Order: sequence, then structure tokens, then C-alpha cells
Amino acid sequence: MASPEEQEWRHSLSASERFDNIERIKASLQAAGPDVAATAPSESFLLESRAYEESHSRAQYDEICRVVGLAAPALVQPRTEGHEHGQPKVTIGTYKDCQLIAGGVTSEVYKSGDKALKVIVETRNIEPHHPQREAKILATLKRPCIPLLETFRDQEQRFVLVFPLMPMTLGDLLEKGPPPLPRIRRIFRDIFTALRDLHEAGIIHRDIKPSAILLESPDGPAYLSDFGTAWHPTMSAVAEPLNGKILDIGTSSYRAPECLFGDKSYGPAVDMWAAGSMLAEACRDPPKPLFESRQAHEDGNQLGLILSIFKTLGTPTAETWPEATHFKTPPFQMYQPIAGHTWEEILPDVQADFRELIASLVRFDSKRATAANALRHVCLEDVNVWE
Repeated sequence: MASPEEQEWRHSLSASERFDNIERIKASLQAAGPDVAATAPSESFLLESRAYEESHSRAQYDEICRVVGLAAPALVQPRTEGHEHGQPKVTIGTYKDCQLIAGGVTSEVYKSGDKALKVIVETRNIEPHHPQREAKILATLKRPCIPLLETFRDQEQRFVLVFPLMPMTLGDLLEKGPPPLPRIRRIFRDIFTALRDLHEAGIIHRDIKPSAILLESPDGPAYLSDFGTAWHPTMSAVAEPLNGKILDIGTSSYRAPECLFGDKSYGPAVDMWAAGSMLAEACRDPPKPLFESRQAHEDGNQLGLILSIFKTLGTPTAETWPEATHFKTPPFQMYQPIAGHTWEEILPDVQADFRELIASLVRFDSKRATAANALRHVCLEDVNVWE
């Protein structure tokens, strides 16, 4: 963990000063030629962020930024052998030198210059994944949801979605340790703004998790991505009617309890549970998921998550979760009563106002805070002021 002296110089460094350094590094990259210039925006953020994270003083940070600015073209000189990390570069549509950077059950993600290409590789029996619906939903959204730049069919007739390439995710950031509170404020204000806009349109994201939050830099701005399983009130109505939604949604530790107990009428509150769990993770030192869960393909993953939730928050009752009395599989009398813990015990080292917001989001009943509520909470105020 950074010393008080290190934290002090970082807090005294304004966002505009950091931006100026990023711009100087980017200008140096852009002057090096078209091959390097293509990735200048993302690479300049990465180089400045490394200087910010690794420097022990303001003087060291300034010197590293100066040296990096001079040496930047050499640091990111493109490879000529056509391989990176052992993966061959390919052409996808009109995009050349595409490098595989991630893969999943239904898609692969490639980077090409400053663009990210999501290539759909599986189209059979993939509900709730629906790439065309994802594209249509994205076309209706605005920042801080990730902008969709274009879609096309590649040489193999695979559906491709093109996005701006972002250098990191919230998951990447949390792997480095707990972010300072001003950074958490900025990032989560963007997240809750995106969720507010989604929910006002009747859309449910259904897969909120740290890897779905893309960052231009460690300080943001943040963009909500990964809309492959999003539910839309009209576009999804045939496959998933309002009261008959698919329950197999979300990712491991971030799945809301109503989905675990058969409530097919769930709504935007499932996103808020996940966002609250993610906020708790970001505030912990070291960052750690609030609830434990096995991977989706492992036996007992759902039961393990249920038990982790109950051991943390306590077993719900008809009084604490009245809505669950109408679920297909209500949780009452199925599990041995567990007392659970107070939020002061769960998050003892987290600032009180953040703990209060998390508690309002991670709760069983219908009083779970909305995204609009979260944006009005005191702990997300003054996001433009660095402490």
C-alpha cells in the first residue's frame, strides 16, 4: 500500500496536469509515423498510468513522463513479425493486423489499431446471448455506455461489432490494489449514470462485473460494455416476456439472489445488486469479491453463492424479503438460519458513506437503491474534486 507521502503527491496532482502529460506522450507517438500513431491514444494512457502508479514522488513522476515522452515511439514500436504473445495477426473485413486479446463462449475480441472488434463465433442455441439485438440496443444508447462504431459481416460471414479500444477494465485496475476514493467516485458515477440511462429505457444489462467496465485511464472515464445478454422491453419480448425472463444470467459473485430463487419477473434491481457488490469489492483492501462463488461450469456454483450470501447478510425471512414469498422456489425454511453480519463487520475499513451506499444496493427486498438514487448519494458528490 502506498505511503502517506506517496498518496499526498498523487492527490495534489490535478487531472488537467495528468491530461497534459498524456497529450505530450500521445503527440510524440503520433509524430513517429502512421503505424505507431494508430494506437497513440490508448498507449499514451498506459504509459502515463504506469508512471503515475510506479513513481514515489512528484519529481520522479515528472521525470518519467518527460523521458517516456521522448522514448515513447520506441516503447510501442509495432512488431514486424506479425505475432504478439504467440498469436498470429489476421485480417477481419477491412481491418488489418487484428490481434486476438480475449475469447468467450460466443465471441472473440480482437484489437486493430485503436479499435476493438467483437467477432461472433457461435450462433446456435446461445440465448440469452443475441449479437444482433446487442447491436440494436447499443445503437440506442449514449455515453457512458460504450459507443458502437459499426457492424459488418467478415469474409467468413461472421457478425462483427466494432468499438473504441480501451486500455483497461475495472477488473485490471482492481488487480493492482484498492483505488483511491476520488477514483472510485469518478468511475462509479459513470457506471451509475450508464445504468440510470439504461433502466429509464427499460433495459436490463444482466451482466454487470468489473471486466464489463472499460476505462480510458485509471481515472476514467468509465464505459459500460458487454451488452450481449441485455434484456430490452420490446426487442426481447418474444424470446423473453416480461414475466418469463431467463434465469441463467450474470457472472459468478455478482448474480442477484432473486435469479437464484427462480424469479423470472426480475427487473433492473439485478444490475444494482451487481453494481453494489462491485463497489464493495473496489472499496476493500485488498479488493475482493463480496461473495464467494465457483465458476459457472463447476458443480455447486449456485448453491455456493447462495450460502456465501446468507453467511454474509444472514438468511432472509418473509419479513426481510417479502417479495420472495411469491418466488417459484422461496428461500425460507430451505436453509438453516444464519445470523449474518452487520455492514460495519463486513466492511470495517470502508468509509461510512460508501458503506451506506453499498448497504442500500446489496439488500434482498424491493427497497434496493436505484441508479438514480445512487447518483444522489453523498459519497458520489464532488467527483471533479481530487482530495
